Amino acid sequence: MDRLRLARASGVGPILHRRLMQRFGTAAAALAALPDIARRGGRGEPLQIPSVADAEREIDALARLGGRMLFRGDADYPALLDLMEDAPAVVSMLGDPAALEIPAMVGSRNASANGMTFAGRLAEDLARHNLVVVSGLARGIDAAAHAGAMRAGLTIACVAGGLDRPYPAENIALQAAIASHGCVIAEAPLGTTPQARHFPRRNRIIAGLSLGVVVVEAALRSGSLITARIAQEEGRELFAVPGSPLDARCQGTNALIRAGAHLTETAEDVIANLPDHPNREGLSRDPMFARIAPSEGLAEPQIALETTAEALAIVLQLLSPAPTLVDDLVRRCQLSAPQVRAVLLDLELAGRVETLSGSRVALLIA
Repeated sequence: MDRLRLARASGVGPILHRRLMQRFGTAAAALAALPDIARRGGRGEPLQIPSVADAEREIDALARLGGRMLFRGDADYPALLDLMEDAPAVVSMLGDPAALEIPAMVGSRNASANGMTFAGRLAEDLARHNLVVVSGLARGIDAAAHAGAMRAGLTIACVAGGLDRPYPAENIALQAAIASHGCVIAEAPLGTTPQARHFPRRNRIIAGLSLGVVVVEAALRSGSLITARIAQEEGRELFAVPGSPLDARCQGTNALIRAGAHLTETAEDVIANLPDHPNREGLSRDPMFARIAPSEGLAEPQIALETTAEALAIVLQLLSPAPTLVDDLVRRCQLSAPQVRAVLLDLELAGRVETLSGSRVALLIA
């Protein structure tokens, strides 16, 4: 219950949630410390922390839908997703969590008939090889990939809003079918209507869940390329289906191939280049991922550090809206690494800085 309350507290994102758990050991201790931390960081308005009753209502509502929550650190949390620094602290899901070992397939919403036919056939062939296909439940390539995978096996839909807000409306029946042929997963709480800012966060989960990402029809300014970029940053294999240079929907995929993505025409092109799953041997060649997820063995000592006004001023002077490596801050500010982390924790809860993946931090301008 406390882990959910901490995850839903205002200003607590995935990276900050993990840092709080490392520093305080338990969600209850972190919750108790939040008000003082935010005050020291200069936050003017009080933090919004859900009550126990609020958390119970969310859990009960999800249970009535037939769903459950997976918390980072639990045995059934997806191992591949847990390798990401900014993996969600908690996800809601409908269906079977055992399905969460997969390559992903993404592409254009405004897809061609040929593109959707290819995506469906490729997903079906991958499913016949006992691989699970994950996609974003969007119209076009996503929907075709889900439908194709269900003809032969399992699929996973990663959605941008709450599980009770299927989007787009035309895929309501498809979401229900996927819950019976794999699972549907969401980071957003129930009641969240998808907005534009939610989709890049959804895309990072698609990449994080996946051994590899297959892009079928994507324009140069496509959300699918966000997923491809994240996949590359996380060390996942990247695949792209070639298309006509006369079709703008294929310019992004052709560019990925020129940049080194695996040219993909068949399921065998995918299978031959997939790495091993960190918890399962034998998929293909050499493993690409660490056998121990980064969330293990990284707990910081529980140090009671008082953040001084002087330390806050020193760190703030070195920050800017451009992301800065935390290691660079430590080298330049003459403070110890634990002191810098304590300052950044206070500033983030105060809404003055944002922690980014890659151990970077950026100043937020009011």
